[in-house]
Amino acid sequence: MCRNITTLRGLEPSATPEEVEAAARQYVRKVSGVQSLSDATREAFETAVAEVTETTTRLLAALPPRRQPPATVPPLRRPEVQARIAARAAKP
Repeated sequence: MCRNITTLRGLEPSATPEEVEAAARQYVRKVSGVQSLSDATREAFETAVAEVTETTTRLLAALPPRRQPPATVPPLRRPEVQARIAARAAKP
């Protein structure tokens, strides 16, 4: 469905809450078509992200362990993404 969402089940260490929320945010962006939030879309979008995050967290906790780790690394674990986030945080 969305190539930007990576598999979180089976990660070592386990997926963080931030990684689960990032995947939920990508999913909600994709299905809603909302790329940037406005006053008209913010509440519905953020509510959906929270609900998808909660459901995904429960799903990952309920599934049995994977036999093999996922083939891709989630974006928040990639050095280039971490560098971009750090650069944004450093800007005044």
